[in-house]
Amino acid sequence: MFTGIVQRKAEIVSIEKKDQLHRLEVALAKEDQDGLITGASIANNGTCLTVVKMTDTAVFFDVIEETLKVTNLADLQVGSEVNIERAARFGDEIGGHLLSGHVHTQAEIVTIKRTDTNCDICFKIETQWQKYILPKGFIAIDGISLTLGDVDNGLFWVHLIPETLAVTNLGGRRMGEHVNIEIDSQTQAIVDTVERVIQGKS
Repeated sequence: MFTGIVQRKAEIVSIEKKDQLHRLEVALAKEDQDGLITGASIANNGTCLTVVKMTDTAVFFDVIEETLKVTNLADLQVGSEVNIERAARFGDEIGGHLLSGHVHTQAEIVTIKRTDTNCDICFKIETQWQKYILPKGFIAIDGISLTLGDVDNGLFWVHLIPETLAVTNLGGRRMGEHVNIEIDSQTQAIVDTVERVIQGKS
């Protein structure tokens, strides 16, 4: 379980491409590995991955073919930055909203508006997921817990403060790129329940 509060950006050091599998080497200093063990879960761009190996300077993850199909991890290159969040522990403060680390789909960046104090980004999402995108609702973008702004016809906006831009990789994103999306589980449950009730009465 994760909270959507990204702890740091981390650089991709190497990518070993095997048959139906990528092994990612992600830079993570020894002091940031405190208590980390092989088999632990870490979210990379909101995707829950298992630690398979550690060194003093990096952590390694295996990404299977199905994950590569659904997420933007297949687009990573050496030098790319990913958002990192270690799994939440019992008693931790939930500063964002509860996330599973299971990416539902991707969204395309269609507009970016930057000012001296903030950044507004507009995304386009596939039709089947639009019913879960509600103004002022929660969404996770590359593992970042965010509040939705305006929503219109498959497009939605998020508004980012300087701290979010500094800590996460959204500050370096460009139009046309794709981000990982995890739909808020409570929103999904409510929408699906209402649909079933309405269909049952029709």
